[in-house]
Amino acid sequence: MIRALTILTVASTLTACATPAPYDPMPVSTYQWQQRQDRIQREETERLNRCETMNKQSERYARECQRPGGAPQ
Repeated sequence: MIRALTILTVASTLTACATPAPYDPMPVSTYQWQQRQDRIQREETERLNRCETMNKQSERYARECQRPGGAPQ
């Protein structure tokens, strides 16, 4: 019984890891493109606000608050 339960748990875990990421198609209408751009801008603003309040010496700051050029903000 325990062996069957262990095998079932391992199989379900491996299946979950093997499933591909959900497909996110590119927008096709101007409304969809605008929604996408608004979402990207909102996420970037949220990231910048988080970076302003973080400890500048922390590992998290170094990992999450990189500018596109590679240097920390």
